[in-house]
Amino acid sequence: MDMEKRKFEKLGVETSLLGFGCMRLPMTADEKIDEPEAERMLDRAIASGVNYIDTAYPYHGGDSEPFVGRVLKKYDRDSFYLATKLPVWQVKTLEDADRIFEDQLARLQTDHIDFYLLHALNSERFENLCRIGLAEHAAEWKKQGRIRYLGFSFHDSYETFERILNYRDWDFCQIQLNYMDAEQQAGMRGYRLAEEKGVPMIIMEPVKGGSLAAYADDITGRFRSLDPNASVASFALRWVGSLPNVKVVLSGMSTMEQMEDNLKTFSSFKPLSERESREIRDIVDLINSRIQNGCTGCKYCMPCPAGVDIPGNFRVWNTYHMYQNYNMVKKRWEVDLADGKQAKNCIKCGRCAAVCPQKISVPEDLEKVQADMDKKEYIF
Repeated sequence: MDMEKRKFEKLGVETSLLGFGCMRLPMTADEKIDEPEAERMLDRAIASGVNYIDTAYPYHGGDSEPFVGRVLKKYDRDSFYLATKLPVWQVKTLEDADRIFEDQLARLQTDHIDFYLLHALNSERFENLCRIGLAEHAAEWKKQGRIRYLGFSFHDSYETFERILNYRDWDFCQIQLNYMDAEQQAGMRGYRLAEEKGVPMIIMEPVKGGSLAAYADDITGRFRSLDPNASVASFALRWVGSLPNVKVVLSGMSTMEQMEDNLKTFSSFKPLSERESREIRDIVDLINSRIQNGCTGCKYCMPCPAGVDIPGNFRVWNTYHMYQNYNMVKKRWEVDLADGKQAKNCIKCGRCAAVCPQKISVPEDLEKVQADMDKKEYIF
């Protein structure tokens, strides 16, 4: 079967629906890119029809762009679309932008970038962008032929997304979207706004960093009943790919096994059926029903006099129960909440409960957090 392609009607180009994201490349024991294996994966993807390669200035500690540049040098430059991103948080002046952009061209060993993004915009970064005229400056690179298309990637609220999308006539935009985050960040409201305005979309985190690829047996069984030969991850990818204004679905593949599974999904791509869509909606409802308390992360309870990161503990606890997968929260629990921030350090002073807008019995729930996380029931 042929790789699924999508047309950017606005831009007059056609890309593979599957995009190779170079943020989670295979690693060696010393946490460097495993270049032989990563190159083998890129070669396999390109041979299978993937023609959208996505990287960014900070990925892999700055090593991703140079690696991608070396690998792609052996291919005809017109045979693929190269995407990278300007780290706007490092740009205080237009001179900073020029310096980083020149460095990117050198790292990637190319004279132009096809899809160039202002990276990870939020409200604060957008304000700075407007203040210094960064988007207008980048548009000059487009006039010079040094970039072909100008867009942005985004992590913030829908309201901020709306402001940014309406700021100028963007060639494309990139958002985080998956069936569990349909109401988060830009979400489906943002998708519909971009579709209405004719701005093509590229999607990141379609499998929520791997969260939607591994479930406990009950949910896995429900996906298996839909198609026993399909991976759980494939349903998340197809959910996003079934949206017509989605032109590229990025996958940050770390293993050849993930690569082969994704190639299978996109080389015989089928939009979700009504039955599959309905089952996924039911699964989302089930996962959300497992939330243990209504903490919104407002931080009214902070700072805790005992040093407990109360919202952080509740976020771990809720996520752990929602997905019933300890590996999803292992780093946050064992590393981010180490050094006295775990629930066990609660002194039950009650100050947190008195100010909680959600009326959560915070000390009692923190006790449950610690008990559940010590038990580690959901490890697979």
